[in-house]
Amino acid sequence: MDEQLFFKKLNNLCTSKEIFNFLSSLEVMSDTMASGALQRISEVEVDDNGLKNPGLLENEVFRALCFQFEFASSKLSNTGLLTALQALIKLHVDPQSTLMTRLLSESEERLGRGQLTAENLCALGESLLELGGPSCATLEQIVSHMQERDMKRWSPREIAMVYKILQVTVREGKQCQNLLNRLNSVTLHTVSQLSPNFASVILNSLVVLRQSRAVLLVTALCKHSVKHVPYFTDHELVNVLEAFLYFGQKVQIFTEALERHVPKSIHTMHPQTVTKVMQYCCKKMILSKPIFDAVAEGFISSADRLTTDQIAAYLIPFGTLNYLPPSASSLFRKLETVLHTRLRHFQPHTLLNLLHSCVLIQRYPINFLPKIFSPYFLQKLQAQPPGLNRLVMSQLTQLFLTVTLECPFYEGPKLLSKYQTKAFPTPHSSPDVHLFRRVKKGLLYLLKKRIYFASEVSTPYFYVVDIEIKLDEEGFVLPAAQLEEVHRRIALCVDGQNRFCAHSHNLLGEEAIKQRHLQLLGYEVVQIPFFEVESLQNTRKIADYLQKKIFPCTYGLSN
Repeated sequence: MDEQLFFKKLNNLCTSKEIFNFLSSLEVMSDTMASGALQRISEVEVDDNGLKNPGLLENEVFRALCFQFEFASSKLSNTGLLTALQALIKLHVDPQSTLMTRLLSESEERLGRGQLTAENLCALGESLLELGGPSCATLEQIVSHMQERDMKRWSPREIAMVYKILQVTVREGKQCQNLLNRLNSVTLHTVSQLSPNFASVILNSLVVLRQSRAVLLVTALCKHSVKHVPYFTDHELVNVLEAFLYFGQKVQIFTEALERHVPKSIHTMHPQTVTKVMQYCCKKMILSKPIFDAVAEGFISSADRLTTDQIAAYLIPFGTLNYLPPSASSLFRKLETVLHTRLRHFQPHTLLNLLHSCVLIQRYPINFLPKIFSPYFLQKLQAQPPGLNRLVMSQLTQLFLTVTLECPFYEGPKLLSKYQTKAFPTPHSSPDVHLFRRVKKGLLYLLKKRIYFASEVSTPYFYVVDIEIKLDEEGFVLPAAQLEEVHRRIALCVDGQNRFCAHSHNLLGEEAIKQRHLQLLGYEVVQIPFFEVESLQNTRKIADYLQKKIFPCTYGLSN
């Protein structure tokens, strides 16, 4: 049969049974046709979970094809040899078998003799990388042969393959930064031609190879990735998200593309991909309601199939970014059910992080706190990294404070004082220096003397108040150092952008719980958010603003 007609018919077949029947009807095949048949079998019989039907390796027609390649390896064309090798690797044929050993040996001999074209070199490199554990020398030989051609003429496939090879050689301790610099420069001019797969592969390689100086290339690839979001496989999307996180990239149109893609795909996305999307949102402080609402729905329907780490990764960002989705009641009912059945399967630190994130958004895990405060659980926390560091102690303390202030009906065990911290070290708690300075200047203008307010005041309740103003019974402002006759305490929360979700007026969970608790502890909390102050042009205007916020009716000073 004519090869062109053969491949046309072959590519219309959708099962290995159809392919075997078709091959049985032919009297003779070229090696290119035979390797193409193996390739088509691998395409229809291998999915993300591996080989669909391992029994096909025992099929008579399949074994006859393998026999042909095993005993005629030296007579095969380069294309036939390397296509067969790639297909057999994909079909999980034993790499130690005589068939695979002969094909690999023949390929390496032809490499050594310089007989392989650029496309052949690519195919061999991809096969060796797929097999894992190839000799570094063989991979270097492939790159060396490829460099005989002008790098500017390399195809996207060749560029992607060389990046993957360099990952292996660098892991073996080889230095290749000069080659990488040239490759990064060439790749920059081919970004627009890259498929979703090649874009993902190259971004992943740049992460592994720590190419943080290749800023122009990374930026171009991240922007190019936007149009591929609907077409990335789960694995490819994870690679891209990891690159965004590693290189600190934040591209608004990429987030918008995710907002369109995730809600449509949530029920088919791999849980690990969803966790990476949530990690991306959480690290970048991006409160995307379309994504969070979709993930909440996904959790409700698939929580029983998730690992304990995935459960935590799905839900912790809701607390961190202080967001309750429309399906909150169903979401937390489902979480409670999961915790009742699988509590003992959670690692101690994972469980603490999860329950702490719940209280940030006023979802109280009352039924599970006796376990958290038990000496046995605290010993397990201490025994596992990172142990009882300041952050862990602050989470325990904040859980205990939440129960004390917000759940007075809780009658379970308390947190022993030795596990309580004296202050909460939170990454976003420090005030914005520029905003803080402007507010203090405005207060000084308003109150005339610096003695009438104190800044960064430690309280007995673990929180630090940005600015504290004390009033007597008649509403007069007292000197900050005065301890007697204090009737009211005003806590000014000077909230810079670092205390809000990105591009949003939504407070982060850690700041929301602090303001809630200060109020419950008797403070009058006055929020001074950056977006209300930034447009005020001078100290006088800030003072007028502060007077309206702090003393909406009137104010006075004590003698």
